[in-house]
Amino acid sequence: MANNQDIILKLIEKLEHLYKKQADFTSEIDRLKEELYRLKTSGIREKTQTSIIPESEKLTEQIETPDSEIKTPEIIEQIETPKVEIEPESIVEEIKEVTKAEKPSYSEPIRQKPPKSKSNLEKFVGENLLNKIGIVITVIGVAIGAKYSIENDLISPLTRIILGYLSAIALLGFGIRLKKNYESYSAVLVSGATVILYFITFFAYSFYDLIPQVFAFALMVLFTIFTVVAAINYNRQIISHLGLVGAYAVPFLLSNDSGRVEILFSYIAIINVGILITSFKKYWKSLYYSAFCFTWLIFSSWFIFDYETDMHFALGLSFLTLFFIIFYVTFLAYKMVKKETYGFGDIILLLANSFIFYSFGYAILSISKIGEDYLGLFTLGNAIIHFIVATLIYKQKLGDKGLFYLASGLVLVFITIAIPVQLDGNWVTLLWSALAALLFWIGRSKSVPVYEKLSYPLMFLAFFSLLQDWSMTYGSYFYSSKEIHLPLLNINFLSSILFILSIAFVVYIGQKKIYKPALNNGFWKTIMNFAIPSILLFSVYMAFRLELADYFNQLVAKSKLNFEGGILSNRTIRDYDLNDFKSIWIINYSLLFVSLLFIFNSKFIKNQTLKFVTLGLTVLSVFVFLVQGLYSISELRESYLNPSEYYNSGMFYILIRYISFLFLALGLYTCYRFIKEKSTTLGFKISYDLLLHISIVWVLSSELIHWMDMGNSEQSYKLGLSILWGVYSFLLIAFGIWKNKKYLRIGGIGLFGITLLKLFFYDIVHLNTISKTIVFVSLGILLLVISFLYNKYKHLIIDEVKA
Repeated sequence: MANNQDIILKLIEKLEHLYKKQADFTSEIDRLKEELYRLKTSGIREKTQTSIIPESEKLTEQIETPDSEIKTPEIIEQIETPKVEIEPESIVEEIKEVTKAEKPSYSEPIRQKPPKSKSNLEKFVGENLLNKIGIVITVIGVAIGAKYSIENDLISPLTRIILGYLSAIALLGFGIRLKKNYESYSAVLVSGATVILYFITFFAYSFYDLIPQVFAFALMVLFTIFTVVAAINYNRQIISHLGLVGAYAVPFLLSNDSGRVEILFSYIAIINVGILITSFKKYWKSLYYSAFCFTWLIFSSWFIFDYETDMHFALGLSFLTLFFIIFYVTFLAYKMVKKETYGFGDIILLLANSFIFYSFGYAILSISKIGEDYLGLFTLGNAIIHFIVATLIYKQKLGDKGLFYLASGLVLVFITIAIPVQLDGNWVTLLWSALAALLFWIGRSKSVPVYEKLSYPLMFLAFFSLLQDWSMTYGSYFYSSKEIHLPLLNINFLSSILFILSIAFVVYIGQKKIYKPALNNGFWKTIMNFAIPSILLFSVYMAFRLELADYFNQLVAKSKLNFEGGILSNRTIRDYDLNDFKSIWIINYSLLFVSLLFIFNSKFIKNQTLKFVTLGLTVLSVFVFLVQGLYSISELRESYLNPSEYYNSGMFYILIRYISFLFLALGLYTCYRFIKEKSTTLGFKISYDLLLHISIVWVLSSELIHWMDMGNSEQSYKLGLSILWGVYSFLLIAFGIWKNKKYLRIGGIGLFGITLLKLFFYDIVHLNTISKTIVFVSLGILLLVISFLYNKYKHLIIDEVKA
């Protein structure tokens, strides 16, 4: 401890010494400024230039020289002591500032300005752009000339082919000769010659049958090898672009609509193999992207416009698999050899290749009578392919961990959807949701942000796909021949549950504090933190709600009765009371759902935002019950009192009312649990009391009408309602006085006012004399009692107001 104290004292001493030196330097600089100003006014410029430099160098030397008198331990030497450095140029600037004169001759020389951008642009156009445009135009010209000679039969086919080969060889030789002195220009000529060789060979074989198929393909393989070697030797992408990718245009420039698609795809496969070989040496992304887009664009165009299942089933599936494997291997080749980390574009390309292959394969199999039974096996085959890749990466330690995780994840995804695909067509939703969960897990837990960012759009795609599945699989059965299925035990509900599990897994991983999120931006982070749990909550609610609604829709469909004779000839009737049961059970389910959600959140999640969301949903469900639910219940009562001769209307038509009241009580109890929390403000407590008493009055009014209707006294319900509301107003005011709650008293007075308005403007017209007497006397007595209570307990009310 003493040793540390000594070190601190020495450090303080050294700081004080440095501060003193800094003050001396400041004083010396001020003195020099004054001397410079004095010399300027006396006109002695030469003396200024010869005296200032030594002074500045002396000052700089003094500043940078450590104080040799202070000896500190080793720990002091390791501390970085701030140095005060004064560059000679800074003193020169001070001189210039004071004298307002030109910079002295000893300053650093003026830097030359860079050449204008115009000359750089001119160099680029003249040396690079023009030769590329020229070779492209030359190749197009040769192609047009060849096409013209074909159409007009100007020269024999053999002569055309020979002239084409001679032109290409001449251009190739000239380009190779210029390589030593003009390498860039030479590369363009060589690539153009390669394109000509490609389409001349294709022309000789496909149109004139001058060379056999084996020899034609052997030449193309030879050209491909030459192009690969030349591209690597020149180390220029332009050769690969013009020599390989440019060759994609050849079949279309010289096409005669022969329909020999197998030749076209074989030709494209040879070009892609050349790109594959190049990828082992060079990883030119633009080359790979171009080949990828051209190949799948050509294949998709053929599949959309020309594919015929009977003729092209085996051919389409074979070339689809071949293209997929070529691009898969090409993509992995260079990255695995160099063991480079994968970027965002790399992942997009790998996923796109897998999904394009799976989508086209699924389409080819699904529209074939033979293939539709093998959709699950095809999905499992995709999983096996990715499993082989993942195993090689793991055992050979090829590439980075992100690639292994991605390949392994694709295995799990395709295994997961193999069985549902075999049973139903909801594979898109399953694929996207499972893949989104996998990418999110890899990105968040393994600290690979790009995977997590990729998972978000996939989640939304899966959600919209789920909505589309719901719209197609659920709905009315009235005018369709949909197959009847068991509630909860069907493939539609299973798909919804798998989607929910995927999103729930994402939310669970996202809540863990040990992982760092990929989204650092506050706006997008907030959006995703709200959107993903909202999708989960909505999906859980709708999955069961749709099953419940679908069950009653099926019952309505099965209740269909057709009449072919008699008064109801050619008419169809159904038991539409089932629609009222559907409505009330959906409302009951909603009340149960929000109540269980509130309890689950209070026990486990303990999320404050979710608590308020649940409260709002509960209040909404209560009002829906009061407005729509009680109406549906009253409709069932009418059906019970006036039964149909074709359908049974049992006691459950009445019991459903009291079963539903239990769900309403559960919803109100949920709101009560929220209000009982200590953090709840007075506004929430007042709102709860308002909701509670509105619900009680509404339910009691419904019960009064119900039993009066059951007792065939429906004509007296106006009288009964007025008395009921008056009595409840009295009780509400009395309870407000007892509990010192002003808002309850005001609410009671308001309800009494509504009752009086109803009495004078509605009831009095429809009531007979006796009924009017009963109502007026009853309400008058209640008003007197209320007034008495106000007078008797006015001290409590006054004390409350003062408080």
